[in-house]
Amino acid sequence: MSGTGAAPRIAGLVERVLGRELPVQLRTWDGTHAGPRNGPVLVVRSRRALRRVLWQPDELGLARAWVAGEIDVDGDLEGVLVRLDGVLDDLDSRPRLSAADRAEALRSAVLLGAVGPPPKPPAIEVELAGDRHSRRRDRAAISHHYDVGNDFYELVLGPSLTYSCAYWARPDQPEATLEDAQWDKHELICRKLGLEPGMRLLDIGCGWGSLVLHAAREHGVDVVGVTLSAAQAELAQRRIADAGLGRLAEVRVQDWRDIDDGPYDAVASVGMAEHLGSRTWPHYAERLHDLLKPGGRLLNHQIVRARQRPATTPDQRRGRTFIDAYVFPDGELIPVGDVVRHLESGGLEVRDVHGLREHYARTLRAWVANLEANWERAVALAGAGRARVWRLYMTGSALSFDAGRIGVHQVLAVRPDKHGYAGMPMVRVS
Repeated sequence: MSGTGAAPRIAGLVERVLGRELPVQLRTWDGTHAGPRNGPVLVVRSRRALRRVLWQPDELGLARAWVAGEIDVDGDLEGVLVRLDGVLDDLDSRPRLSAADRAEALRSAVLLGAVGPPPKPPAIEVELAGDRHSRRRDRAAISHHYDVGNDFYELVLGPSLTYSCAYWARPDQPEATLEDAQWDKHELICRKLGLEPGMRLLDIGCGWGSLVLHAAREHGVDVVGVTLSAAQAELAQRRIADAGLGRLAEVRVQDWRDIDDGPYDAVASVGMAEHLGSRTWPHYAERLHDLLKPGGRLLNHQIVRARQRPATTPDQRRGRTFIDAYVFPDGELIPVGDVVRHLESGGLEVRDVHGLREHYARTLRAWVANLEANWERAVALAGAGRARVWRLYMTGSALSFDAGRIGVHQVLAVRPDKHGYAGMPMVRVS
């Protein structure tokens, strides 16, 4: 590709290094264009973005430029990500650049005025210290993601304040709202757990208390919710009081390892186990078993990765990713088969596995729509960098669910009594 402007020069370098043409139109700070003239436009606003990628030539370098606002999109972000998907895979999997490629990259950087010391990462990037999945480090990881501001989360998640995959039980009804789908998800969980008035339910990783409220209000059960986020617990307790459910429900700040008021008739773990890590899962499964009465049921709702995909922990992968640095530090996805194996090894009998992958893609797009429709308010509440993190992470995650790279499953299990009796109905709840 010929041309003396910044855009043609960058596009030519991409083609040399990756062996393919840039699949989106590129517009750079000098007003030049390169690439196909149709579709969305990737905008490079500053030479600083190039310097980041030169010093960190992988997903993290690009993510830093995005969070800092040095790279942007004119048009549909999802459309850009679809077109760039193969390029990003090549960037992450490609071996180290050859000497000739490095020389050409340096020459281009000099001509573009992009040579200089590495820019500092955006201030909201996080790298945790201490032992992975220690109590202190887990609390720091949860605080990074969830203590952003309750108003920001309500803007994105909607009035239900439910931060997990909704259940679109009425897909042919266009008038069905996100709030309807979250109500249906909570009701599905409660039915699978067989909740009846007077039972005790434990919700591990309860967020802002939406399932706690639903179970107490709709099923008359005594509910305890636990979270590591003080901001979540404070709002959840206020929602419980406002609903007049204080005699049935409570939410407390507590690590799952410290829960000592079992046994419970049922346990829900919704969107929490992604934070555990594979090495912690066996201990978690044993703890879930011990917290249940014989015959008590567990509903584990969790994002999982496809078996053929690579592991997602930084120590098992080259470099850190956007998700590690900005979204879910220490998060780890495991295959659903591993979830089942861990639960069975912990003494629980798995009775049902329910995949909801398509439901999460639709849920994420509803959250993105909320964010984009209230963009200025979101920036005012959480800052431009964090709003940009959320827009990219939710849009990219929807595409990953579409492609089957990740999924989400509800796994229903039961603690049998000493005779092996589980007391489960013979007809599946759906």
